[in-house]
Amino acid sequence: MTGVRRRHILASLLLAPLLTACFASSGGDSSGGAEGGARLRVALAFPPAENLSPYGADATILSRLGVTEGLTALDANGAATPALAASWRQENDRTWLFTLREATFQDGSDVTPAAVAAALTHATDAKPAPAALSGVTLAAKADGATGVRITTGVPDPVLPLRLSSPSLAVLSSKAYDGKDQVDPVGTATGPFALTKVSGSTSATLDRHDDYWGGRAQASGVDVRFIADGAARASALRTGEIDLAEAVPVAQAATLDQATRKETATTRTTSLLLNATSGPFKDPKVRAAARRAVDTSALAEGVYEQHADPGAGIYGPAVTWAEGKRRQPVGRAKAANPDGARITLATYDNRPELPEVAQVLKQQLEKAGFRVTLRVREYSRLESDALDGKFDAVVLARNSLVDTGDPLAVLAGDYTCDGGFNIAQLCDRDVDRAVAKAEGIADTAERQDAAMAAEARILGTDAVVPLVHQRVITGVDTSVSGALLDPYERTLLGTGTRR
Repeated sequence: MTGVRRRHILASLLLAPLLTACFASSGGDSSGGAEGGARLRVALAFPPAENLSPYGADATILSRLGVTEGLTALDANGAATPALAASWRQENDRTWLFTLREATFQDGSDVTPAAVAAALTHATDAKPAPAALSGVTLAAKADGATGVRITTGVPDPVLPLRLSSPSLAVLSSKAYDGKDQVDPVGTATGPFALTKVSGSTSATLDRHDDYWGGRAQASGVDVRFIADGAARASALRTGEIDLAEAVPVAQAATLDQATRKETATTRTTSLLLNATSGPFKDPKVRAAARRAVDTSALAEGVYEQHADPGAGIYGPAVTWAEGKRRQPVGRAKAANPDGARITLATYDNRPELPEVAQVLKQQLEKAGFRVTLRVREYSRLESDALDGKFDAVVLARNSLVDTGDPLAVLAGDYTCDGGFNIAQLCDRDVDRAVAKAEGIADTAERQDAAMAAEARILGTDAVVPLVHQRVITGVDTSVSGALLDPYERTLLGTGTRR
């Protein structure tokens, strides 16, 4: 794979210990106090993989916890909506003017045009680049007392969507401050300020009382990172936590129905085949692997019907996609695997994935492959996967999480210069199809072009969509206001309380 490589999530084999003690807050009495509002106790599945840098995988951790924000956000329909920017207008095909609302950083400094422009400049200079900026160059400059003018290298008709990405969060100058790492502790703008991070085990957040959107009802949040799904579900059942993300399908039945919240998401679990080296460099061998996969067995067996069989890169939660879907273009004829040895890797932060990989191992071996299975925690898998050290990887990926634009996942994951190209795919026809789609402003036409590019990508057999997930979140009955959305960007907000 050429171009910038990006360290990203999306998902971790270190077994986190079961919670056996009371979920005590390192930030004070968990019942609240004179300031009012009990602290929330939250268990997340994925520990920080990049020291909570906003530019990669950890960006969604920060946005889900209500720590960071960008100029825009996504509404329920996937359209750009105001966040730190109260409004915006397009001045010409490459220039947009964003008008800021009055807001304060968590360190007490004002959110000014200069601060916003500096934050976006740091993001554009980041190495590796945030996925939201894959193939995009932009320059941000202050314009008067409330304006930020952003100019893109080429016309970017979805810039407001792009700026909603969690990886383009706006932080104060103290976050950068000459350090090698961006520091989000106390430097963001959201309703909760990160005050302490204890490695990959826990974090403490306190309420940001000067939040522009109103004072949060919870006084703070105590977070534990628990890779083991059974441990997360157990902690919820025993009252040690209030919210548990990504409850495994196998644990869903152990929760009371009132605490089990299922959300259709834009997340697709796929089999990614290394198109640059090893047996899957041959498209005929990739076709043999694709032909061997029975997706209905995964949806009905592993996911116990909490998922739909894979239809494409975009699943049912992307409601416009089904009516526009096309047949894959240019598929090779499947060859006999003839005992080809492959290494299949996945991670266990999402407990279904090792089960998926085990079923795939059996299906591939039945087709004539010899398969070695590797399972790790995500943070110990990602760099090797991005470097192409495995022949195949099972990955759960939210297709709209980076920008809300359907082209972003195609550009980032399947083009020659894509920053999250685990499939190591470099196909000029794919690059041309994606580039063509990226230049279209009209929404319906852009969607049509995205589906044409998807058909070209699926035709390479470098990606085999397996299932489209419905995510289960455990929410205690004492909690109200949890934010569950198909893009998996939010969890806590000003109205989340117990």
